[in-house]
Amino acid sequence: MIALTVDPDRLSLAAIRSGALAGRPVTVLGLARSGVALARFLVDAGAEVTIYDGRPALELADSIERLEGRPVRLLAGPAVDPAEALRGTTLVATSPAISPDFPTTEPRLRSILQGLVAGRAAGDPTVPAILSEVDLFIRLCPAPTIGITGTKGKTTTAALIEHLLAADPNHRAILGGNIGRPLVDRLLELRPDDRVVLELSELQLPTLSRGTLVAVYTNVTSDHLDRHGSLEQYRRVKRRLAELVDPGGALVLNADDPTVAAYAGLGSAPAVMYRLERPMPRGVGIVEGWIVAAGVERLSLAGGGTAVTGPGGRILPLAELPLPGRHNVSNALAAISVGLLFGLAPDAIRAASATFRGVEHRLEPVGELAGVRFVNDSQGTQPDAVIAALRAYPAPIVLIAGGRDKGVDLSALAAVVAQRAAAAVLIGESGPSLERLFRAAGLARTERATTLEIAVRRADAIAREIRAGQAAARPDDPDGVPRATVLLSPAAASFDMFPDYEARGRAFTAAVAALAAERNGPRSGMEER
Repeated sequence: MIALTVDPDRLSLAAIRSGALAGRPVTVLGLARSGVALARFLVDAGAEVTIYDGRPALELADSIERLEGRPVRLLAGPAVDPAEALRGTTLVATSPAISPDFPTTEPRLRSILQGLVAGRAAGDPTVPAILSEVDLFIRLCPAPTIGITGTKGKTTTAALIEHLLAADPNHRAILGGNIGRPLVDRLLELRPDDRVVLELSELQLPTLSRGTLVAVYTNVTSDHLDRHGSLEQYRRVKRRLAELVDPGGALVLNADDPTVAAYAGLGSAPAVMYRLERPMPRGVGIVEGWIVAAGVERLSLAGGGTAVTGPGGRILPLAELPLPGRHNVSNALAAISVGLLFGLAPDAIRAASATFRGVEHRLEPVGELAGVRFVNDSQGTQPDAVIAALRAYPAPIVLIAGGRDKGVDLSALAAVVAQRAAAAVLIGESGPSLERLFRAAGLARTERATTLEIAVRRADAIAREIRAGQAAARPDDPDGVPRATVLLSPAAASFDMFPDYEARGRAFTAAVAALAAERNGPRSGMEER
């Protein structure tokens, strides 16, 4: 007799290859990146897939195309009752933003999901389980997983971890998760000797029922209170990864962040603490301009024992890190800690670190024109990230900021803007309030722009004006005039003007390229990229 519903605890890759999902009705909720990956995987596993998305079908054209002709039943649009998509299903698979716990989930759908949770809790065998894309992936992944989370810095840290692990020729390193590459549809190609690096957001963490082998934390401050309601609830969500970490693995924790440092007492996995000073025992830190380790123990799958280092625990000199800013030193310490856990030699870590070029939209240099450097930090939507960006570059800085207000206190940011920036050009819905806030904090020069393209031109003009004044003040030393930086770091969401922060960052890059083409001619381009 076929079971009424799919038991997630009985699923394995071997069972799926043997037909455990063949012919079973399965529902996928949401057809964004995670939903597409889920649908692809489930159809390929033989399931009969129904997809529900509240957006009109015309808005889903790109997602439908990425299904590559796989047979699915699509129920789309606000007129569709989501209950229809769940009728007769044996398993519900969700995208990260869809959860019975999130007030931002569409009310009808949220109510239905809450009913399913209650039915499962009551032991009703006809009620299907709800699994998120990332939870399904972690349950089934045959390779060791490294989960990275934090309020800020997780994308750069995850990308650097993957870059370092890729230096080991004996193991493939694979990057995905919240970084924009759902990996569930790659499950059938993964091997036990791979290393899988997953960036995990506050959307994904509450849905987890399994932990990763290694859990890495960058920091936990304040963000996404619209979804979680309070700072304490947000922190509770972030703690989830540490609570679930595999006892045979490790926690990698930022000792400079009090909230994160307290996670060392969670679970039974050992903790590697990293900090921007002399390392703690079995940790990673800095001594006399070098990143050093103090007796970090390798994972058992890497042979166990103390990780190899250079004399005095040395790994690499700080001067060789290619990313700007003190916050990126902290990110590098986290990534290097993971490299040591997996048995990377210090020479391999040093060589790989030197070739890392960062991540798009995170302090990404996009060009230089006549002594004005342009930096795309579109992912800087939260005040701590913008503060770190402002501190990563020398004066003069012209900040471009604004967008949709995230409801976060920006008073501390305003003080740093007044101290570090020479001027600010404000855009978007929050432009007027940011202008008032920055001026009240003491920033003398602000301007408003109706589009990002205009903002780039105004910021460039201000930066050139500042450099011209500096050059006039030192006519005998023109080469001593410092570069200026035009920094896009919005301190706001993008949704008032762009589909997402990536679209905003690419619009910034395009505006800089257009400015360069006008000034230098289309063949000349920018001086550096």
